[in-house]
Amino acid sequence: MEGPNGPSIEFKGDKLKKRNPNRLGWILISPSLVILGIAGLFPFFYVIYVGTHSWNVFSKERGKFFVGIQNYRDLVFDNVFLGTLSRTLIFSFLVVTIELILGFILALSLMKDFKGKTFFRTIYVLPVVVAPIAVGATWRLMMAQGHGPIPYFLNKFFGWEFNTGASTTQAWIAIVLMDIWHWTPFVTLTLLAGLLAIPKEPIEAASVDGANRVQMYRYLILPMLLPVILITVFIRVMDSLRSMEDVYMLTNGGPGSSTTFVGLHIFRTVFSKQEYGYGSSMSLMVLYFTIVICWLLFNALTGKSSKSKI
Repeated sequence: MEGPNGPSIEFKGDKLKKRNPNRLGWILISPSLVILGIAGLFPFFYVIYVGTHSWNVFSKERGKFFVGIQNYRDLVFDNVFLGTLSRTLIFSFLVVTIELILGFILALSLMKDFKGKTFFRTIYVLPVVVAPIAVGATWRLMMAQGHGPIPYFLNKFFGWEFNTGASTTQAWIAIVLMDIWHWTPFVTLTLLAGLLAIPKEPIEAASVDGANRVQMYRYLILPMLLPVILITVFIRVMDSLRSMEDVYMLTNGGPGSSTTFVGLHIFRTVFSKQEYGYGSSMSLMVLYFTIVICWLLFNALTGKSSKSKI
């Protein structure tokens, strides 16, 4: 490159861009990759390593002993683990389905203008920023037998005895309502963003052609909103499968083990029983189920997108 007075100076950065345009980008993100490797990949591979060992600090023989895949063989016939896993899957299906329906209805409501809309949206999203353990503690106070407001008003106005520590059904109702209260605002916001991104031209054209509201939702709005719905379900399924802190604070897995989900079971296995090897194998098994479910959702998303492009 020559200037008006002769050849110009070529900087090293220009040479670097000419040789490898992506090299500068890799250099800039390398610190983040190093932190990710230390904080994410190293613990993951260490859990895989521990999962192939029998390691209980309370046993007579201290130290780790290599057992290969024996922990995973035991998991297949572990009725306690399979029971907690089945309860977790049922809980995930219930809360994600209800939150999706309520979130869609509320997102449609927020599309309209009404008095106090800004204030309502601000208050409505507050549960999302609250930590799960704080949510569980708050709901435990509200559900406390004897001085909690919810059992008090249910008994006073309806004559219902609401006790999450004595009834399995009532404990399930409590944890499902708690999760719905906590995460429905997130579903509402994501669906609202998807609804606002839908172009108006196809809807106006369908209205001119005589399509009613049901037909527009079935053939236009829901198909265009499907990618957002699947991504929302994808995120909520992963969150619900690892629910532990809020359930631990509200019911502690009771009454009995009726609300003991797999996350709480792993927590007790590792921290109470000190069975690090078996707990690590359970964690990897849950990760496997989560990956399979997310893979199915991802295929549903990409399959629908590819069909729409053909």
